[in-house]
Amino acid sequence: MGEVTNIMALENLQVHFPGRGGMLSNLFGRPAAHVRAIDGVDLTVRRGEILAVVGESGSGKSTVGRVITKLVQPTGGKLVFDGRDMTSVEGLALRPYRHRVQMIFQDAYQALNPRHTIFDIVAEGVRSLHLVSGHEAIMQRVAKSLAAAGLNAPQDFFARFPHELSGGQRQRVVIAGALAVEPELIVADEPVSMLDVSIRAQILQVLIDLRTQRNMALLFITHDLPVAWSIADRIAVMYLGRIVEIGSADDITFNPKHPYTVALRDATPKVRPMINADPLPGLNGEVPSAARIPTGCRFHPRCPLAMDRCRQEEPPVVDVGPHHQSACWLAGTSQHS
Repeated sequence: MGEVTNIMALENLQVHFPGRGGMLSNLFGRPAAHVRAIDGVDLTVRRGEILAVVGESGSGKSTVGRVITKLVQPTGGKLVFDGRDMTSVEGLALRPYRHRVQMIFQDAYQALNPRHTIFDIVAEGVRSLHLVSGHEAIMQRVAKSLAAAGLNAPQDFFARFPHELSGGQRQRVVIAGALAVEPELIVADEPVSMLDVSIRAQILQVLIDLRTQRNMALLFITHDLPVAWSIADRIAVMYLGRIVEIGSADDITFNPKHPYTVALRDATPKVRPMINADPLPGLNGEVPSAARIPTGCRFHPRCPLAMDRCRQEEPPVVDVGPHHQSACWLAGTSQHS
């Protein structure tokens, strides 16, 4: 078996958005606090693997996906793809990167132009990147992509418009549009959260099959831990713009070492009955804004097992098992099992 290589790496990635100051701040000229959407993320995606990034709304997981697909420019850190630093690459120089990295958005209806036919939507990337020439070749590429996304008799969809399709069919068209350029990495941002449970399972199976058939890497962004476990090889848990735990899908789901991961697991009725463990306090309220949290207590506001030490210094990321890491002062103790 050959050595496992990484296709993508994030190194100390940071994304800070300027906040809006209040009336008094504007009056006295005080600078508005920045929202730290991502605050020092180190993450790798291996060739041909499915890595799930899990966290609740506001954790920064979607921003990670948008940085990887070059929709958001990072404030600091590096984005390395296939050994090349892509952090500052822009404009026409991004064309080869667009061919190799694609994104599947959460809201398929918003992602599809209602004025375009399904054929034109799926063919858009092929045409703009000049991947094939001639109408016949483009038709073959579009038909192949629609079929790979699970739409049988793909020619029947060529002349149809998005409003004529079901939610599941629209999501398959979005997947087909990404597949048409034959990428090596796809970032899927909550691709099944708006679908019925039965359709959700079908879409997940499509993504799993595509990974097997094309040796394609997939970064799967979700708030749903059971969904992540069902599809991913590894799971990274995000909280307040940082990775607090990462490991195999089984380890993160059934043997978490960070209390935030435990709380996410216990909040999910589909996973909890499978685990024999003492309950921990749940997560209450909204994720606090990173702009309002002083340095040294980032993990205190909602961490179920936060202690005084959390107020003084951030816990380092430590190894808690084979290929399993956690950022918690209590990592490795029985309180997390």
